[in-house]
Amino acid sequence: METATLGGGCFWCVEAVYQRVSGVRRVMSGYAGGTQRNPTYEAVCAGGTGHAEVVQIEFDRQAISYADILEVFWRAHDPTTRDRQGADVGTQYRSIICYHDDRQRAVAVRSREQAAERIRRPIVTEIGPLEEFYPAERYHRNYYNQNPRAGYCRVVIAPKLSKLGMPS
Repeated sequence: METATLGGGCFWCVEAVYQRVSGVRRVMSGYAGGTQRNPTYEAVCAGGTGHAEVVQIEFDRQAISYADILEVFWRAHDPTTRDRQGADVGTQYRSIICYHDDRQRAVAVRSREQAAERIRRPIVTEIGPLEEFYPAERYHRNYYNQNPRAGYCRVVIAPKLSKLGMPS
């Protein structure tokens, strides 16, 4: 098993995407990339913690590679918009790859270079070491699967899954 930590906008969206990827065993929404210890959702949204909404993805390396996990990442969000995804605006929605070791760093850099060859605008995705991951509050976890009829889920997440050819 291997773990990846990625942020591509609202963690509800990213979580829902990776829960549908073959070889992924567990996805946990949370916060990373900031300075405050044990941040809350409210503090992260206020913008003072420096954290991004991220997901931590546990996957079976025999079934899917880290490079393939990143390929899904590039397709699942817009890595060219700084501090936003769609209507979600703020530093907590930034595009970020938090690597766990030097191998992941090298794969992430190479993956970003390859993505830049097909994406017409400059990619603003940060790549940095994972310092600490803080799980999100329980009500944020598995959000789409538990709330598929909620407005945000119907208007934002379901169309994203459909665009990616994933079941909603």
